[in-house]
Amino acid sequence: MLDDFILRAALAGLGVALAAAPLGCFVVWRRMAYFGDATSHAALLGVALALATSLPVIVGVLFVALAMAVIINSLSERQVSSDALLGVLAHAGLALGLVAVSLVPGQRVDLSAYLFGDILAVTKIDVLVIWVGAILVAALLLARWQALLTATLNPDLATASGGNPKREQFILTLALAVTVAVAIKVVGALLIAAMLVIPAAAARPFSRTPEAMAVWAMILGAIAVCAGLIASFHFDTPTGPSIVAAAAVLFTFSNGLFPLFRGK
Repeated sequence: MLDDFILRAALAGLGVALAAAPLGCFVVWRRMAYFGDATSHAALLGVALALATSLPVIVGVLFVALAMAVIINSLSERQVSSDALLGVLAHAGLALGLVAVSLVPGQRVDLSAYLFGDILAVTKIDVLVIWVGAILVAALLLARWQALLTATLNPDLATASGGNPKREQFILTLALAVTVAVAIKVVGALLIAAMLVIPAAAARPFSRTPEAMAVWAMILGAIAVCAGLIASFHFDTPTGPSIVAAAAVLFTFSNGLFPLFRGK
């Protein structure tokens, strides 16, 4: 029983790592960390929507995350500081989500499960949904990899080559919304952005090409999931935060100690 329990948690975490790691590379390259924050924090509104309408939580979260991402894309084209805009939306989305959940009649909700995740409670259906979402995100990024990369690193070149940087931005937006929807039960709304950014940032010192960085990000994300689960089991710590803490340790090694070893 315990083996099945741990196996489901590990599979769920690995599925999230598969989706979040390559997407996180684009988040890092585009300096969109706050974008991930705003989208994931707004996911709590999706939880409230799902509870109020008796829809599956993943449907409500996906709808709201996608809507928030589209709003951010639209507003970012106006004369508003992107940092200020994303900061306002991130905190406003979280606050409105908490208020909306509290107003849903006849529902008792464990908010900590949605804020910090509850990976140990995932079911076989949850694991299936997570992996379907992860495979869709990975397939979308793989199919559009070159166009996304060109639009990210050189938008002018992408336009001159007949590409459409705004379309590629929307594809990233869609992938981010799906990732948030499938990851909220594993690491929670507050930690999704960390799983997007930290493995990708940790992978940078090991990588000489964008493709290598994406692969390393997936490897380091998977290591963080396994290490976080083991630490949580042995030290009785919250599992979602333990996974993020493990990712932070990997980032510290890759950006602090690894360059020193390589220098020698």
